[in-house]
Amino acid sequence: MLPAAIAVAAAPLVQKTSAPGGSSQYSYLWTEASKAALSTALADRVGHGLDLVRSFEMDEAASDEAFSAMALRYAQALASGLVNPTVVHDPFTLGRAEPNLASALETALATGTLGKWLAELPPQDAEYAKLSASYRNLQAIAGGEVLAKIPDGVINVGDSDTRIPAIVDRLVAGGYLIAAGHRNSVIYSPPIADAIKAMQRDYGITEDGVIGPDTLGILNMSVADHARAIAVALERRRWLDRSPPATRIDVNTAAAALYYYRNGQLIDTRKVIVGSPGTETPPLQSPIYRLVANPTWTVPKSIQNGELANVGVNYLERNNMELRNGWIVQRSGPDNALGLVKFDMMNAHAIYLHDTSSPELFDRSQRYRSHGCVRVEDALGFAQLLADDQGLSLEWQNAQSAGEEQFVPLKTYIPVRLIYWNVFIEAGGKLAFRTDPYGWNEAIAKELGFGDRAVAPRRFEKADISP
Repeated sequence: MLPAAIAVAAAPLVQKTSAPGGSSQYSYLWTEASKAALSTALADRVGHGLDLVRSFEMDEAASDEAFSAMALRYAQALASGLVNPTVVHDPFTLGRAEPNLASALETALATGTLGKWLAELPPQDAEYAKLSASYRNLQAIAGGEVLAKIPDGVINVGDSDTRIPAIVDRLVAGGYLIAAGHRNSVIYSPPIADAIKAMQRDYGITEDGVIGPDTLGILNMSVADHARAIAVALERRRWLDRSPPATRIDVNTAAAALYYYRNGQLIDTRKVIVGSPGTETPPLQSPIYRLVANPTWTVPKSIQNGELANVGVNYLERNNMELRNGWIVQRSGPDNALGLVKFDMMNAHAIYLHDTSSPELFDRSQRYRSHGCVRVEDALGFAQLLADDQGLSLEWQNAQSAGEEQFVPLKTYIPVRLIYWNVFIEAGGKLAFRTDPYGWNEAIAKELGFGDRAVAPRRFEKADISP
């Protein structure tokens, strides 16, 4: 329902029609100015990575009904995404943007503000704006790019190889290396290896300086490949609620990193270990409601009947485990798979944050090893930070010192978002890329109008026996 003042202005632009069955509905009437505003917005959809979506091409001689349908379809793409995330992901419980577009379009047409309304539908934050600008720039040059593939073959530090000049060119273009003194060399020198390691770190692959298949795959990424990745990144951001909780924990599973915000300010960042391909960490939103000191671990039946199907009594004793009513349970202790703290979350998928008895794994750049839960670097320190923030320091310290499983309910639940962004803006303002470890982005890229892309299969370690 429109406010009275707007309804008067809207009267010439909206007419009542008879719908099948005798009910009434409204159709929109378009002025030439409104049609021009929609055409302008559609022509500039490159700023949202939607330029290759052919269904957004508009015939200016089309009927009012066609303009209305197009306006609503494009508004939907800007406001909450072209692709329905629940089709791509099952489960998907992240908070979504779901405005009433039909009513808002009526108001925009009535007040002559269609262009302004459309411009305000996508995310308005600085990160989206920077991704948008980067995509524009890449698309402006992608068509004229000629990029020869660097041939396969492993290169180790100290090797002499005719591919080094081409590799140096890619490193210089990516901002990893200054050209002086390196462009004419065929020796894989330590400074070039340092640049390779920085690139490997940025893309979340093993940071060893060896130029192998994964590293060559990154070096051979074209401008068009980077543009494709950014277009998907823009789409994933349009899915989400524009006003996430000011105090929250975001876990970027594609980057294996955790970010803790308090009252809108980033307070803490740390590494995490997330699901292995095949046992991915799903895109969920659910709150932490309590801290668990010295947790026990009830092994899920998927692991009990899989990796642990044939273990005997000796294995159970060696790993501080026992059978309880048909379930394998690991007792509390420093060798427990959950470590010394668990962050209990409210969801139906048994996904939560926790400590680990293998902290050395955080030193790896490739941190996709779990069965879906999220292991937090220095989880005890993180638990202490949350307890301090909620005035629960004494309760938490007493629970830890008990030496057995103890529960500390939070005074205020802390929302956690498990998101999947392999392109994002780092703290210093640099555009960062990661690989697509779960292979989730290709389906979205195709819906955005990008063609098939040959992606070499990546090698990941199997999930270890831990949640």
